[in-house]
Amino acid sequence: MGRSPDYENAIAILRDIYWVGFYDREADLHCNPYLLLDDEDVILFDPGSIPHFAVVMRKVIDVVNPEEISHLVLSHQDPDVCGNVAVVEDLIGRPDLLLINHSSQTRLIQHYGVHSKFFEVDKNHYQLKLKSGRVLEFFHTPYLHSPFGIITYDHETKSLFTSDLFGGLSDHWSLFATEHVFESMNRWHQIIIPSNKVLVDFLDRIRGLDIRRILPQHGSILEGDYIGQAMEHLRKLPCGIDLHHP
Repeated sequence: MGRSPDYENAIAILRDIYWVGFYDREADLHCNPYLLLDDEDVILFDPGSIPHFAVVMRKVIDVVNPEEISHLVLSHQDPDVCGNVAVVEDLIGRPDLLLINHSSQTRLIQHYGVHSKFFEVDKNHYQLKLKSGRVLEFFHTPYLHSPFGIITYDHETKSLFTSDLFGGLSDHWSLFATEHVFESMNRWHQIIIPSNKVLVDFLDRIRGLDIRRILPQHGSILEGDYIGQAMEHLRKLPCGIDLHHP
């Protein structure tokens, strides 16, 4: 694609979507928080861990005033996804902040010491309409890998924020997919996904979506031909119990 991203700073994916993650050159697992800007609403997806807090929030502050953040999407309860959520809440400092998750996660996320209200997607028709009218649609993704996980589809930009799905492990990471993306996806999905069956069931559920880009919480962003190729690749990938009981 000819892109040479500057990982020390926030990176614009689109005019209204930014990567604000932490590039750890010593690790093979890279976390990708994202910001979505929409008129009066700003959504931060999966704010990350305590060790990543300073880097992530510096990049957020380069893009917006944290007080403008109206929603935090917590795709599941893992500490690399939302371990810093209580600290992020305090920095944002607004009483109307909403934490978006599945209701089954609430009992676990409460252990991070949060105090904001939850917007539980399964109790809100799996949709959030922003003040502008823009619609975010949510999908429950049980056992991929969390029983309580969700992913988010932005109808405006046709972007799918997929949490751990379509993620990867890589010693030579890049934010945008390269020819090495399928190898890194294999390493990741075969560790965390319980079986190929749950992957195929999920892919069937999103088959009808018009997807222009996939933004995973780990691994690389998929655009263009990589989207269809990744879906077909995962359909055939043995995972979890498949590897032990073929």
